[in-house]
This record gives sequence, structure tokens and C-alpha cells, in this order.
Amino acid sequence: MKPLLIVILGPTASGKSDFAVELAKEINGEIISADSRQVYRGLDIGTGKITKREMRGVPHHLLDVADPKKQFTVVDYVNHAKKALEKIKASGKVPIVVGGTGFYIEALVDGVVMPEVPPNKKLRKELSKKSPKQLYEMIKKLDPKRARELDPSNLRRLIRAIEIARKLGKVPKIKKNPIDYDVIFIGLDPDKEELRKNIHNRLLQRLKNGMIAEAKQLHLRGLSWKRMIELGLEYKYLTYYLLGKMSKVEMVEKLSIEIWKYAKRQMTWFKRDPRIIWLTRKSYRQNKQLQSSKG
Repeated sequence: MKPLLIVILGPTASGKSDFAVELAKEINGEIISADSRQVYRGLDIGTGKITKREMRGVPHHLLDVADPKKQFTVVDYVNHAKKALEKIKASGKVPIVVGGTGFYIEALVDGVVMPEVPPNKKLRKELSKKSPKQLYEMIKKLDPKRARELDPSNLRRLIRAIEIARKLGKVPKIKKNPIDYDVIFIGLDPDKEELRKNIHNRLLQRLKNGMIAEAKQLHLRGLSWKRMIELGLEYKYLTYYLLGKMSKVEMVEKLSIEIWKYAKRQMTWFKRDPRIIWLTRKSYRQNKQLQSSKG
């Protein structure tokens, strides 16, 4: 028999982290994060990284494993995650992959990788002069399917997608070496209006918890404004606020909208996978009052 692997996924603010901790305690599991920004040290409040108290003694892997000044690729993620899987299996526990970064999950479970295309410095220099909106329009024309999976404000990923599409046409995904586990996919599918409110309320709570101060400290410790913008969402708009390019009110309004758009893109990605067993808020909270401040 193959070992069991449980994957818990869904949009940001859907309650994945608390749900996973509850499940891990019931089935003697350990958690592997699948979040493309929580891998970075110091990006805590802005990413909603789970705290030691919220972990409730459940071991978590793939948090704080990378320097935010350096790029952490999907290949890096898969390599780290596979080591964590082996460690959990050796301990006799059940691994639970939890997160909203669909490409990380797909790369780990299905062995999906992007084609190897070397950097085109000339093209990157040319594209870096364009706005994210212009770049997003470009990738929509080159590869509409890939465009739907991208954050329209993430300059680095947009440039990379265009770079690959220019070289190969539409971006192919190559499947190889799927993971040798029996995988159960559980998706959390909250009510849209409830999710939207939760996103906004969680953002306000993070501001109260010191998200602005965290961003200031990251910059003081050597993280460039450019890199903070590349990290997207909270850190992008916190940077604009700290540079005086928008007011605090404008930052909160913009972030609330952009995080909601991100949640919808996540669901678009996940809904195409027929393997996922979807649970509504009612179905996964009817027996236990799981809090949704994380995930």
C-alpha cells in the first residue's frame, strides 16, 4: 500500500490553517505548508503565517526556510517538501499539505514542472520598463490560460511568463515523476460574501498586529523596496504606502480589492481539478467551531 497524503487547499482566508491543525491532531499528522511567501523568513504578519500558539503542538514544515532577498523557486519548494515528506513518513505520521499556492501543490503531487528556458536579459530589461497592466495584457494575448493563473500585479512572474511564451509559444506543463502516495484532496469553499468580509476583517486585524511596522523592519534589514514590491499583495502596497505613493486609507481599500481578486484566481485554478472533494463552510464547521483568521 502507498502511504497516505492529504492535501487541504482553497482560497486565502478560507480557514485552511485551523482546519489542518484540527485534522492533524485527530489523525496524528504533520503539516507541510504550500504557500509561496510563507517560505520566507520575516514575512509573518503580512502573509498571515501561523503562530506557534495556533499550531497547537502540531509540527509545521516549509515555513521560514528561505531568505526573502533571494528567489525561492517551485523547484526549491518541491525539493524541500519531498524531504519533509520522507521525514514525516519515517516518523509514522500522516503528512498534510496545506496552502493556496496551486502550482506548488501541482508540482509536488503531480510532478508538474515548467520548461527550462534560460533568462533573456535583453527581453527582461525591455519588459521591466512596462507597467504590470501592460505586461498582463501581453501575456493574455500570448497565453490566455497561463494569464488566468497569474497575479496581474506580480511584475516578476509576468515577465517570466512572457519570457517563456515568447520562446516556446503557449507555456507547456510537463508532467513527470508524480509522487508515490495515495492522495486525498480536500478543498474549502466558503460562501463568497463571507469570504470577502473575512478578507477585509483579517486585513484590518493584521494592520492592528503591526503589519506596517513589519514592512519597515524588513526594509531596514536590507530588503529593497523593489524586492518588497515583487513579493506582491500586502508587501507591494505597504511599500507604496511607506514611500508616500498612497494614503493608508487608499492602501487598505486597494489591498482588500486585490486580495479578493487573488482569492478568485485561486478558486479558478483549483476548480479545474476533479479530484478535489469540496467542503462548504457549513459542512466543515458543523461539528467544531474552527476559526478562519488564518489560511
